[in-house]
Amino acid sequence: MQALPDNKSMQFWPHRFHRGAGPLYLAVADAIAAAVAAGEIRPGDRLPPQRQLAAVLDVDLTTITRGYAEARRRGLIDATVGRGTFVRGARVPAGDPLPSADEAQGEARGEARGEARGDALQREAPRIDLSMNTPPVPASPSLRQILLERLDHLLRHTDTAALMAYQLGGGGPRDQEAGAAWLRPVLGEVETARVRVCAGVQCALAAILALLTRPGDVVLTEPLAYPPFRSAAAQHGLRLQPVAADEDGPLPDALDAACRALTPKALYCTPTIHNPTTTTWPEGRRRAVAEVLLRHGVPAIEDDAYGALPRTPLPALATFAPAYYLGTLSKCLSPGLRIAHAVAPDADAAMRMEAAIRATSLMPSPLMMAVATDMIRTGDAAALRAGIRDELAARQAILREVLPAGSFRAHPEGPHAWLALPSHWHRIAFSEHMRARGLSVAPSDSFAVGNEAPNAVRISLGAAADRTSLHAALHAVRAAMRAEGFAVVV
Repeated sequence: MQALPDNKSMQFWPHRFHRGAGPLYLAVADAIAAAVAAGEIRPGDRLPPQRQLAAVLDVDLTTITRGYAEARRRGLIDATVGRGTFVRGARVPAGDPLPSADEAQGEARGEARGEARGDALQREAPRIDLSMNTPPVPASPSLRQILLERLDHLLRHTDTAALMAYQLGGGGPRDQEAGAAWLRPVLGEVETARVRVCAGVQCALAAILALLTRPGDVVLTEPLAYPPFRSAAAQHGLRLQPVAADEDGPLPDALDAACRALTPKALYCTPTIHNPTTTTWPEGRRRAVAEVLLRHGVPAIEDDAYGALPRTPLPALATFAPAYYLGTLSKCLSPGLRIAHAVAPDADAAMRMEAAIRATSLMPSPLMMAVATDMIRTGDAAALRAGIRDELAARQAILREVLPAGSFRAHPEGPHAWLALPSHWHRIAFSEHMRARGLSVAPSDSFAVGNEAPNAVRISLGAAADRTSLHAALHAVRAAMRAEGFAVVV
């Protein structure tokens, strides 16, 4: 490794870069994260220029570009055009306000393009986040009112000491019954003995990987996958192998060939409103994939983050083949609950999964678990989900109104869209351009399994404060698509 110039933030952290089994760009982001956690680099410290760091680490420039993009996605760093890349937390000057829809449309027609692009270079951190899939706040019912009522009821009728004490992981019978009831539309009738409650999907994923795999094992995935899953797989030393897919999901013949050649330990997948492509596997494809998995004795890890959103859901893959099914409340109610329901293939597997969850995260918050269980049992959760569905439908209508037909894919009840970029834009350059204009989007590199990523970005619809803000943000995206872009990252 070459020496870096005499700058503490440039000297201390590159030694944390390790070439492992996973993609090198994730190793770059992991090295930055480790250095920040250790206090070796602090808010305001400047990171090395990308070309210089690429030479020091002996990797190509694209790897560093993707690594910095991943670190930005994790909230570790910020980039300022003309100044460099800094550890997040430094005070930066406020940027210009987001242009109105009329201004954005004018920009798309080329009016004052030079001035607009010059102004964009001065803008700083995003003020509308189109990169994070968060449920929108519905007009009704009020989440705040629901929480006030649930908390008041719990504190009046439950032993406060029990709500604030250590408990066995996985939830009690009442919590497991509520989870089974919540998941009934997609799973049908499920034994409560198979259901466990955990503190979000991420801890369940880590636990299930620890249960099913050993370092060096292969896990199959779709070509684009949930970034935290990829991080968890890298932490476990696993080899992720993408399975060729079409617009209906993984190809059964490709899955069969991979199972024969690689002896995988599991297939990780998101069959409903796939993140990021929005693909939903039709029932026929689910049955065909299940048949292959059954033939080879390979379990699925079904991350059904958005399965509760469609009003008429398809049956889960787990109804056709042995699977560890994960249903989170973060994407259909609120991420602040930090509650997910994990369903094992059978009761014995559920006991082993519970032990792995305890080893990973001990337990979900008893207070939040009680709140979530009460919300499900009283119907508040269903009412809140209905309000979120209505708000997402309205935001999907804005998406279809503003962005050109054929430029994106979206599920009509989903929280995001998959935007294919014109050839004159490289996805990383487009993301940086939008960031300079006060918006953040998620480039495909954040999801790619392997080194190939399509020239596309994910646009999330829920985090914008209201429909007016989303309308203006999408007009800005449309204007940027029509502007002169960059086919390569400089």
